[in-house]
Amino acid sequence: MVPKILMIITLVSIWTSLLMSLTTLSGATHFWMKRSTKLVHTDPLISYPKVTIVVPAHNEEIVVAQTVQAILDLNYPADRVELLLYADNCDDQTVNEMKRVVETPRYRNRDVRIIDRTGKGGKAGVLNDALEIAHGDYIGVYDADAMPEKNALYFLVKKVLEDPERHVAVFGRNKTRNAQQNFLTKCINQEIVVTQRIQHCAIWHMFKIGRIPGTNFIINRDFVKSIGGWRDGALTEDTDISFKIMQSGKLIALAYNSEAFQQEPERLHDYYFQRLRWAKGNYQVVIHNFKYLFKRSNWRVKLETFYYSCTFFWFNAAIILSDFIFLTNICFLVAKLFIPELELPFTFGENSGLIMQLLLLNWLLMIVLYILQISVALSTQYGQATTKQIWLALVSYFTYSQLFIVISVHAVLSVCLDSLLHRNGNIWVKTKRFNN
Repeated sequence: MVPKILMIITLVSIWTSLLMSLTTLSGATHFWMKRSTKLVHTDPLISYPKVTIVVPAHNEEIVVAQTVQAILDLNYPADRVELLLYADNCDDQTVNEMKRVVETPRYRNRDVRIIDRTGKGGKAGVLNDALEIAHGDYIGVYDADAMPEKNALYFLVKKVLEDPERHVAVFGRNKTRNAQQNFLTKCINQEIVVTQRIQHCAIWHMFKIGRIPGTNFIINRDFVKSIGGWRDGALTEDTDISFKIMQSGKLIALAYNSEAFQQEPERLHDYYFQRLRWAKGNYQVVIHNFKYLFKRSNWRVKLETFYYSCTFFWFNAAIILSDFIFLTNICFLVAKLFIPELELPFTFGENSGLIMQLLLLNWLLMIVLYILQISVALSTQYGQATTKQIWLALVSYFTYSQLFIVISVHAVLSVCLDSLLHRNGNIWVKTKRFNN
């Protein structure tokens, strides 16, 4: 009886995940079809609120100079930008690289401060420190490896001005600046394109739900102060504050034309521990907000909590269980060649092939949907939709995407052990940078 129940739960779970994926894909397709014929203009804005841009940098000597220069060259009035550069507990040449750019003749009169910080709290701590000294109406954040496109800030502010009372935060899109470096970065690029151009666009288009990314966003300074700032030491301070904003009833708006180019890990080890940190941080946020599913709270918080819970807990568990069922039956089929009386553990009645066929159908549908999502996402970016990308998507499904399951299991176990052993699990693992 138990094997049958497990099989039914697995099948229902996978079909539910497929339905949710199709829903977001449909929403994103409608979003882009509505905008496919629209021309984008950069006409003067009705006003130019002052923006304090914060760049948290921990041992970023390789990439920070390019980022600082890109920020200082933004298409936004120079006298309306305050730039705070934080060298956070650095033991390399990050400060010198910052000074080298800022002290060039063309930038000498700009409103820039370089802070050699020795405090605690990680990135969230840096942002809270900046919040205390910022003079801007909005706080903008760019990671040290994230080079904003020339009009990135313009489009963020333009979106804010559409509804300043509700749009307390606005986020743009991030692209991989080292996408062609190796197989890993090519796969990461596809993942980010799908996340940015399918998931983010769909949930904003359908539900007006936004998610603050780690970089390329602005947020109202007074509002951030009113909610207590960022949570010091949070592994994913962006997800954490996103839930706070939604709980207040305000919106995190999407400025889909605002782009920044960030460097992604080029080695498997760096990628694994970066994504492990992200997964742990997301699990912590979901666990913290799970209670709002059963309390009176903002409906967007409920929906987002449900989505994260399904993605990180329910659907991951279902995939692992389906793999276990399928592989177990395969092993027993091989064993039956030598022991004919052996019975398969997971069957529906005497028809042992039915469960195998259903699981195989589920797998085929997941592969097709995976490739379809990537193809649609890439088709919205000039020059990205190629035959090579389709073959890469197929290969990455059996390699790169399966790694996420391992990371998720590792993250769940780590969060549980942190709680049971009362250990500090908010340890930041530095992502290695590369010259490119």
